[in-house]
Amino acid sequence: MRIRPAILAFISFCSVCGFAQTPSDTLTDRVHRLPSVGVEGLRTPQQVVVTQPHQEMSRERMEQTGVTSVADAAKFFAGTNVRDYGGLGGMKTVSVRNLGAHHTAVSYDGITISNTQAGQIDVGRFSLDNVQTLSFSIGQTSDYMQTARHLASAGLLSIETERPVFGEGKPWALRTRVSGGSFGRFNPSLRYDQQIGSHTLVSLNADYSHGDGNYPFILVNGIRRTKEHRNNSDIDAFHTEANLHHAFADSNTLDAKVHWFRSNRGLPGAVILYNNVSRERLHDEDFFSQAVWKKQLSSQLQLHTRLKYTHSWSLYEDTNVKYPDGHNEEINRQDEYYASSTLGWTPLEGLNVSVAEDLSLNTLRTNITQGNNLLPLSPRRFTSLTALTAQYAWQRLKVNATLLGTFATEHVRNGKDPNDRHRLSPSLAVSYKLLPDESLFVRLMAKGTFRMPSFNDLYYLRMGNTGLRPERAHEWNAGLTWFHTSQGALRSVSFTADGYYHDVNDKIVAFPSTYVWKMANFGKVRTVGVDLTAATEVSLLRHVSLSLQAAYTWQKTEDRLPNSPSYGRQLPYTPKHSGNASALLCLPWFNLGYTVLMQGERWSMPQTTPLYRLKPYWEQTLTLTRDFQFCWASLRLQLSLQNLTDEQYEIIQYYPMPGRQFVATATLKI
Repeated sequence: MRIRPAILAFISFCSVCGFAQTPSDTLTDRVHRLPSVGVEGLRTPQQVVVTQPHQEMSRERMEQTGVTSVADAAKFFAGTNVRDYGGLGGMKTVSVRNLGAHHTAVSYDGITISNTQAGQIDVGRFSLDNVQTLSFSIGQTSDYMQTARHLASAGLLSIETERPVFGEGKPWALRTRVSGGSFGRFNPSLRYDQQIGSHTLVSLNADYSHGDGNYPFILVNGIRRTKEHRNNSDIDAFHTEANLHHAFADSNTLDAKVHWFRSNRGLPGAVILYNNVSRERLHDEDFFSQAVWKKQLSSQLQLHTRLKYTHSWSLYEDTNVKYPDGHNEEINRQDEYYASSTLGWTPLEGLNVSVAEDLSLNTLRTNITQGNNLLPLSPRRFTSLTALTAQYAWQRLKVNATLLGTFATEHVRNGKDPNDRHRLSPSLAVSYKLLPDESLFVRLMAKGTFRMPSFNDLYYLRMGNTGLRPERAHEWNAGLTWFHTSQGALRSVSFTADGYYHDVNDKIVAFPSTYVWKMANFGKVRTVGVDLTAATEVSLLRHVSLSLQAAYTWQKTEDRLPNSPSYGRQLPYTPKHSGNASALLCLPWFNLGYTVLMQGERWSMPQTTPLYRLKPYWEQTLTLTRDFQFCWASLRLQLSLQNLTDEQYEIIQYYPMPGRQFVATATLKI
């Protein structure tokens, strides 16, 4: 909380004077200690003061407004584009201002999640059961001790899990939750926290998700409208995680984690007239263990070291007459060995310098061959990322500069190895406080990034192309941020406005050649846009408050490849207008939350014809929450009604989204 210096100085002066005159009480000859005085205020939000666009959503906000997954929460960040293929088992990816999901890094407790095979992360598999904060940054975060991988991405979606919190005098805590709802949804979870000694905390949590996903939708065929049901959209998923937090006597800290996820899901296919059958199944398993060690070497030096091992396994199977034996199975196994170290130095007040080195080894084993009598390629990639970061803060000025060097080499068991890749990527961000007594900031950012071709881009069947060059992206951003507090009913107001320009060169796309599709560097994309966010808190009556948040994005993303038939046209699945809003009314008896998501018209193909047009939609959710407090436990009951108006819409063409549905949740904390 922000404490006014004058008040703090006055309280400190009075305390010193009181203790300095201890024998002055002539009546009792004793020292009297006055009760402590707390001064409360509202802290300026991080998204206002940082040099790069940054947004956050707390666990409490997500719960109160009925958000049930990381993918759903990401839709409320300005500048994000979430591809959702519908249903509980459908894939969900996040793109930064339409640069593509490959340019978005997903971080889990400070270490990025990788998928070198596909190059993008399915955020739909992460529940919110143990998530404390979800944040989204354009460019990079303001932490100068972050990893080089964070700095290498065009945008960062950060998932921070909650640390154990105990009641007074109690060394353990237990939380159990169960939710259920429409379309066979059933999701129980359990979390247990234990304090071991005075320096060690342990937490264990597990959750199970089930849903049949067979929701109804309206199929339109000319003037005819029929009611159909989605099929093969079921999912059974189990997730468990163990965490260790230990503080050493010499200021060292160690955070270790073991994470395991397994699912069996149907992959809902595209809804095509008179052919709504899909038999594709995906069985996947993901295991990783990671550790973060932090050491304060001196008053000016600190060291953060991170280690991680990841093993991912997936089995894709499909039953279809197009295969010679009527059935197809693809088995993929990925392994990653990752190490990162960041050394930070504070030579002067206001100046922070760090150097980060990330090393990773990625391997892929698959049963997919490239032709008759050939062994699988089994690629292996080694990557080195080196980042030098400098941050300087002087009076009302903040400067953040980074230079990132990338080197990657890889080898395949048979066939031609791709060329080694190396590149320098600079970035610069500046923020300046315009008024000394008002939180009004202007910020500028420029950053260059590139994304490596995935293993699928390079080697998948006959589409792969080992001669691919990395995509090169450039980001420019200019913004204005403002935050104001008052003692009246309007407690706070915040506002951010960011205009940006992006371009991508050597964009990797698939295009048809003589007989088959082929991956190639074929494209130049330019994006111009504006992101606006606003939030306010209003005190209506005693114990009655209202908080409002809203975000809006206008974006024009065009194909700029000369002589292209779609030159100057909006890219597929890119709405010019999108936004969201949420309201939370807190009453003594219950809390009422309301959210709305909006997207304008889009086209699924470069041709802007009615055949490929996706209509605009508004999805609304209403959530009612009631808390009960007992002497030994607390109970929260929640009822959420999603898609209030039963809006029928698609985010990806031919993949209809669920209509009206409800979710009921009960959470017991002991």
